[in-house]
Amino acid sequence: MKDFYVPDLHELLEEAAGKFGDKTFIKYIQDYEIVEKSFRQVRDDSFALCRYFLFNSVCGKHIAIAGKTTYNFIIYFFAVLLSGNVAVPFSPDISTNDAIKLFDDADIDMILYDNSFAAESDKIGVAVQRISKYINISDDESFNKILSDFSAKSRFASLSDFRIDKNKCALIIYTSGTTGKRKGVMLSSNSLISNVMYTDYCNALDEGMVSLSVLPMHHVYCFSGDCIRNLRDGVTVCLNGDLRNLNANLRLFEPNVMRVVPLIAQSLLQRVRNLVTRKNNPLPQDEAIKSVFGKNMIWLISGGAYLSPELVESYNAIGIYLRQGYGMTEAGCRISVPDETVSYDSVGRVIDICDVRTQNGEIQVKTPSVMIGYYKQPEETKKMFTPDGWLRTGDIGYVTEDRQLFITGRLKNLIILSGGENVSPEAIEKKFAPIHEVSEVQIYAENDRIIAEVYPDKEYCENLGIDDIKAALEEKIKIMNSSAKASHIISELRLRDIPFEKTESGKMKRKETIVSK
Repeated sequence: MKDFYVPDLHELLEEAAGKFGDKTFIKYIQDYEIVEKSFRQVRDDSFALCRYFLFNSVCGKHIAIAGKTTYNFIIYFFAVLLSGNVAVPFSPDISTNDAIKLFDDADIDMILYDNSFAAESDKIGVAVQRISKYINISDDESFNKILSDFSAKSRFASLSDFRIDKNKCALIIYTSGTTGKRKGVMLSSNSLISNVMYTDYCNALDEGMVSLSVLPMHHVYCFSGDCIRNLRDGVTVCLNGDLRNLNANLRLFEPNVMRVVPLIAQSLLQRVRNLVTRKNNPLPQDEAIKSVFGKNMIWLISGGAYLSPELVESYNAIGIYLRQGYGMTEAGCRISVPDETVSYDSVGRVIDICDVRTQNGEIQVKTPSVMIGYYKQPEETKKMFTPDGWLRTGDIGYVTEDRQLFITGRLKNLIILSGGENVSPEAIEKKFAPIHEVSEVQIYAENDRIIAEVYPDKEYCENLGIDDIKAALEEKIKIMNSSAKASHIISELRLRDIPFEKTESGKMKRKETIVSK
């Protein structure tokens, strides 16, 4: 494991401002105009808000941040961390009932919210009596006044000399709750920052590159990668905003790199295919690629769910590197990162700040970025660690001598049939990857029968003249079953009209497996 010094956010901002200065760090659209903020400006604005918090005795508080990814959101987030508070980010789409439960569980003292969360914040304030202060981060007039009143030239300048305890909890991230109760992962400044101090195995994110930030910043994968890591590396971050703007923003910002989940990668490639195969005015492939991705796309980095080798190969064929990394919030984020030479089946190479082993098939991790624990859940925390201190990932897989990591399944998703056979649903789902008629698939069991439930790509099927989608897919499943072992044979295909329900991080919520009645 790599031995290194871990700076705090204060030091990272200072170093980036000194090294990259007036180069653009954050770029976004406001009032139909592109706004650019330099590395120096981001530092100055973050420190100004930090001074504002400290002047108003906001220190050591648990502060919820609920909003869409905007410049204001990022600066407020930075300021919370700089001023010795605990940031607790949430999706603005969280239901009121869930928010009340989690705000109460997290002992929230203060809410930072944007206009999309304004109605919910009022309801939550009534239900959670502990909350005493509310700030609408969408209010640009108030935001700009704080930046002016608490600038480095103001009488409050020395307040930002405040330094945090890097070992104390700085961030609580609630798990997505794919199954079971959501838990608050406590990360220190050391956890958060050390996880971006690894040495890259490729040149995907060199200084001067342009990244499009698509995933929400309330997830550590995006905040750590698109914000903290790019701050360190001098990469420009373009804020996509609403996912519905993705196609337009890819052409507008012309990024070189983008972090995605597999569903986004799949949908973008499918859009290229649909442009090429449409009946009216089909586009040549090169034009279709530029229409979808812009002219400069080089890399897509995927995380959060399984990425099929077939999808990687399809991206290679159009001249874009698509590779997957691997991590978990409990490890501070990254465990492995991709490069151009890794196997398509791998999830990249284990980063040099991390050690990995397998015990009874389970991947276990030791890293300086590991979580402090689950907030107010010592028993659940204990379950996550082995007696000798390794973090249990819950994933099944193996690591090779050259540090490539392979994931073969998820312990909690295993289907155990009545005969004792263990079936990994992911192993069967992977077989659907080459079938372009399938947009989403989920494998589960009912009464010892393996069920494949599919959300088809109707546009693609229509372009190819496929009228009976179910019959076409059943023929392909017959071929799939012909080489499958008995426990992995699909007994029934079910089509659905709407996509599967997903967590805030884009992961599909799994159906319950029923082995017998």
